[in-house]
Amino acid sequence: MRSIVSIVRSLGATLVLGGLVGVSGCSGPERGGDAGRVVIYTALDREFSEPILRDYESETGVRVDAKYDVESTKTVGLTNSIIAEADRPRADLFWNNEILNTLRLQRLGLLEPFTPEQAGAIPDQFKADDGTWYGFAARARVVIVNTDLVAESDRPTSILDFADPKWKGKAAIAKPLFGTTASHAACLFEVWGEERGKAYFRELKGNDVAILAGNKQVAQDVASGRFAIGLTDTDDAMVMIEQQGAPVAIVYPDQGEGGLGTLFIPNTLAKMKGSPHPSAADALADAILRPEVEAALAAGPSAQIPLLDSTDAPARVETPRTIRAMGVDFEAAAARWDEVARFIREEFAVDP
Repeated sequence: MRSIVSIVRSLGATLVLGGLVGVSGCSGPERGGDAGRVVIYTALDREFSEPILRDYESETGVRVDAKYDVESTKTVGLTNSIIAEADRPRADLFWNNEILNTLRLQRLGLLEPFTPEQAGAIPDQFKADDGTWYGFAARARVVIVNTDLVAESDRPTSILDFADPKWKGKAAIAKPLFGTTASHAACLFEVWGEERGKAYFRELKGNDVAILAGNKQVAQDVASGRFAIGLTDTDDAMVMIEQQGAPVAIVYPDQGEGGLGTLFIPNTLAKMKGSPHPSAADALADAILRPEVEAALAAGPSAQIPLLDSTDAPARVETPRTIRAMGVDFEAAAARWDEVARFIREEFAVDP
């Protein structure tokens, strides 16, 4: 692997896309553990994940075929592809930018246990008991506020504020069927229960909260002044603040005494059962689940939060160690997903 300095520079550089061959253009998977090729489906934004994969390809000579998601469907599209390919897997690894859909695949029996070199450095709450997935590089679910439109004293302090008539027609969230917003919805249903969870989303609908394509669009539209506040992830908010110089600020919600806390969602890495290139998959998994990569993601534009005990890198955002974190059973939340998705589709008339 390249040095941390090299990786960080790559993450900050302007990318020339197309350096990796997309899976859609590949021939069928080659069985038998061919160590010269590996296929990874990647939900972390391409601008953040591609430099890591390209560096690995360059350093090892192993051909990395990557299939990326699109902002409008995020992890759901890749998850559905993996499910559809279950009888003859094309992917070796799934680098998910959240946890819910990884757990869905686990429940369907589509993941293979593996043990990366850094498994012992990953806290128990961020890895599967059966070794089928490992968490790293988290993001927080935060409120992004346009500081030109909202005085500091008037900033919302809770996700409950999105239902306050004060923000009627002035707030936005991403589609609650995809990505981290879907994970957030399932976690709220698990913590609050079905009745309170449904009531909350109906309150958002009644308060004319806009439903946008993705978290990036939420951050961009708050930065532009189209909306005063939005619910997004720290990576999208930090890009607006540090790269765009936009008039926005981050609020970590629900920090008061007895508050719900801010939800932190890790990236997850999983190996597919029946992986076409198992030895190459293990090697790439070892390369991704390293403190150098976590440190690079923390230092790069996405400002992700290191989780490995072995990662020695400062975070540029708040972490579960510095603020009140939302306590949630991710596996129980994943078990609720079908009921939550059905409710969201019916209530918001959102296409899957």
